[in-house]
Amino acid sequence: MAEFHPAVGATLAASERVEELYARTAPTPPQRETWAPPENPLNAWAVRTAITGSESGPLAGRTVAVKDNVAVAGVPMLSGSSSLEGFVPARDATVVTRLLDAGATVSGKSVCENLCFSGGSFTSWPEPVRNPWDPARNAGGGASSGSAALVATGEVDLAVGGDQGGSVRIPASFTGIVGHKPTFGLVPYTGAFPIEQTIDHLGPMTRTVADAARMLDVMAGVDGYDSRQPTVLAPAGHLAALERGGAGLRIGVVAEGFDSPVSVPGVDAAVRAAVDALSAAGLSAEEVSIPWHRDAMAVWNVIATEGAAYQMIDGNGYGMGAFGLYDPELIAHYARGRLERGSELSKTVKLVGLSGRYTYELGGGRYYAMARNLSYELRAAYDDALSTYDVLVMPTLPYVARELPPSDVPLAGYLDTALSMIGNTAPFDVTGHPACSVPAGLVEGLPVGMMVVGKRFDDATVLRVANAHEQLVGGFPAPRSEASATRCPPGKGGRPV
Repeated sequence: MAEFHPAVGATLAASERVEELYARTAPTPPQRETWAPPENPLNAWAVRTAITGSESGPLAGRTVAVKDNVAVAGVPMLSGSSSLEGFVPARDATVVTRLLDAGATVSGKSVCENLCFSGGSFTSWPEPVRNPWDPARNAGGGASSGSAALVATGEVDLAVGGDQGGSVRIPASFTGIVGHKPTFGLVPYTGAFPIEQTIDHLGPMTRTVADAARMLDVMAGVDGYDSRQPTVLAPAGHLAALERGGAGLRIGVVAEGFDSPVSVPGVDAAVRAAVDALSAAGLSAEEVSIPWHRDAMAVWNVIATEGAAYQMIDGNGYGMGAFGLYDPELIAHYARGRLERGSELSKTVKLVGLSGRYTYELGGGRYYAMARNLSYELRAAYDDALSTYDVLVMPTLPYVARELPPSDVPLAGYLDTALSMIGNTAPFDVTGHPACSVPAGLVEGLPVGMMVVGKRFDDATVLRVANAHEQLVGGFPAPRSEASATRCPPGKGGRPV
């Protein structure tokens, strides 16, 4: 103790000096008006606001909901968890700045699941998000259930979603909208609450593929702060690419993406019918086998549990060891909140902490290291198929939206509702390929999504195929639930049938 005391004192002095230096330029939250939503039957709004930026731009006149793990300066942020109650960001996330500069109006924050770790829309604090097609059912989960419900009902034109295991595509499929997970690194994650830096994505959620492409053009590009991004990216041109249509493109229908243990036959049939329609319209399609797809979930599971326990829980969201723009105020607030209110975290987040910490202590990090190394083999398996085909296609999810579970549901039922649908979505968060969910039809009166996957940084081709399907069916139906009926005036409530 005597030997180390002077040396420790010197390091503590450096910490104190860094705090003094940071205080010189640390931002303070701007004064932006917020209010509780006067009506919120689906529990999709976390808070309302009306923030405008540029008066012109590609998104001028469009309203947007920002999922509540993405920072909007001066607007409270919960990330679906009581552990963040009372936190108000001082900076806009990069994507928020870009949307405002493009003319969009931020209409509020959309509810997300507890720290975004679930696919079932029922872990958000304090209430679950309900599906506009049937309020007794879930709206899909992760960071984007509220975003999907608000887009589906027409309360906003556009929404920001987040995707670490499918959380843009899952709620898009369950609510009948378009959800695009971009290529990893195409859209900066700066200013969003992380889960695990190798699988974090932000993406657009819209009612049409054209709007998704338009929104992606605005959101994409290097911001100079996010180490998830390459140093250089080609100029965006996703909307312009839609003009080339889809004729002549080659589709690989992934055999392992169908007929899973939890698949509903009608869902598989709806997606195959959509592929047949694309074939009749001038695209070619044939079945392809990618055996690695069946093992992809094991790789994702290790990264998303051990990696997230290390970063999202022990690392208070941001962790260390990566270049980027950190949020010290958020880190400190969450560090206190998760200890004081840890019992209120969802069972999915608790499972991450328990199992991820255990495997890390058992192996010292070797399981995570093996999974990250295997991710290159998994990526190569999809890349090999994509050397023959322009895109790969499979159902986004194996079933339609399920009923929300009761609050006292046993753990097995809880986890089944929260995570059993991600077998097709999660692999592409590991490999980084772009993937878009587009409505493929209705099964049992509820939406089904078709997922289109493409080469990394070829999001344009993915959107071309999704748009070709949308043009074939002439748009997609709007929800007909009582909760959404009063929110769907002509031209706002969704696509024409």
